[in-house]
Amino acid sequence: MKQEAASHKLEKEEQKEASKAKEEVEKAQGEVEPTKKDTGKNEGTDDGYEKFCFICRRPESVAGKMIELPNNISVCSDCMQKSFDAMSSGQIDYSRLMNMPGVQIFNMSDMEQAIPKQQKVKKKKEGEEKTPLIDIRKIPAPHKIKASLDEYVVGQEYAKKAMSVAVYNHYKRVATDSMDDIEIEKSNMLMIGPTGSGKTYLVKTLARILDVPLAITDATSLTEAGYIGDDIESVVSKLLAAADNDVEKAEQGIIFIDEIDKIAKKKNSSQRDVSGESVQQGMLKLLEGSDVEVPVGANSKNAMVPLTTVNTKNILFICGGAFPDLEGIIKERLTKQASIGFGADLKDKYDHDKTILSKVTVEDLRNFGMIPEFLGRLPIIFTLQGMNEEMLIQILKEPKNAILKQYQKLLALDEVKLEFDDGALSAIAEKAIKKDTGARALRAIIEEFMLDIMYEIPKDDNIGQVTITRAYIEGTGGPIISLRGQEVQQIEQKNG
Repeated sequence: MKQEAASHKLEKEEQKEASKAKEEVEKAQGEVEPTKKDTGKNEGTDDGYEKFCFICRRPESVAGKMIELPNNISVCSDCMQKSFDAMSSGQIDYSRLMNMPGVQIFNMSDMEQAIPKQQKVKKKKEGEEKTPLIDIRKIPAPHKIKASLDEYVVGQEYAKKAMSVAVYNHYKRVATDSMDDIEIEKSNMLMIGPTGSGKTYLVKTLARILDVPLAITDATSLTEAGYIGDDIESVVSKLLAAADNDVEKAEQGIIFIDEIDKIAKKKNSSQRDVSGESVQQGMLKLLEGSDVEVPVGANSKNAMVPLTTVNTKNILFICGGAFPDLEGIIKERLTKQASIGFGADLKDKYDHDKTILSKVTVEDLRNFGMIPEFLGRLPIIFTLQGMNEEMLIQILKEPKNAILKQYQKLLALDEVKLEFDDGALSAIAEKAIKKDTGARALRAIIEEFMLDIMYEIPKDDNIGQVTITRAYIEGTGGPIISLRGQEVQQIEQKNG
């Protein structure tokens, strides 16, 4: 009887264990199935942004399918395999790490914070045709582009005409992508002009008219790869940021590189030229058009910055610089042509020539320190004139957002009318020419004498009009102030 009871008890325990094992299997299957559903759901919902490997920072389009970890962390299969290999073949006993002093177990949720949200990059859509930002039928003709530039920029007629034609041809090339067997070359530009002549302002106005992404960057911070400073690819990185990290949009934008004369080849330098000729060499591939790996949201490539590939074939590059010593090089070339005999030019013949920059040649730019390969990729070279008194007066009052109009609007909000007589405008222009910083000097001069007016006028509600005179600009008198009642009397007398 005891043996039967023992065997019966054993059978019951086996049945219990079998049923328990069965329940665990069913439970496991039940847990797996929803996971499959969830993953299917996640695969179906695509937010249109690239996934980047947390370790090597390569995008999914380059590294292949990502392995999803908790807290939205993605790792590529290569890095995952390397991690497993390192753990299995390494000399460290990971089971003993827990008890070692100073070792902390990291939290996966903290890793998510290491990936900045703004570094998301939109996926390139495969199989779909690229839609140009500007429709070929809607591209404004050169005369319309120039007319729009005229509303904001005074003078510089040749520069505006050259720019309008170059941009029109460039966006025709982008919109058509190819013209049968004839491939149209890029219309990259080089602007040469003294400081304050409107180089940057022209480009800003142009981008606003065309409504395309624009990146304005400075060549002074660029250095050769491996040195402290910005990498050459950072100019494209800024355009990508201006296009909201949309690669397709960025590939049809405009990049303006200012202070391009600062990367000229250094003369008689025994040190390594990391910010001169080497930067020009590095920019050749960008200007001509090629696929470049660009850091997203940073100026240089490092371990924590994701990279994406941008094709620069349809990006319009506009370079600008003051080229301060170029005038001397042009004068030297012109006077050297006939330096001896009766036909010789006087040494000081070109000293007061305001249009000396317009006589520039590619040879002069080579003597300045620009390498021929770099100049060859900037086929359209034009110059901007220095500012004279007449142009400065026009800048003060004619453009849509002229400086005087800005102050008139500010005082109009206080219900005060601001007027400038002709003598005052001439005095401001004369002062600006002495400063020799072009149109930039105007704002500084106006800020100086408008300070007291902007401070005193809100004190008295009776003031109706302020007229700025030449005497006030030169410091020998004051502005003419009219009270509101006096204005009304004058109007009544005229009507009478």
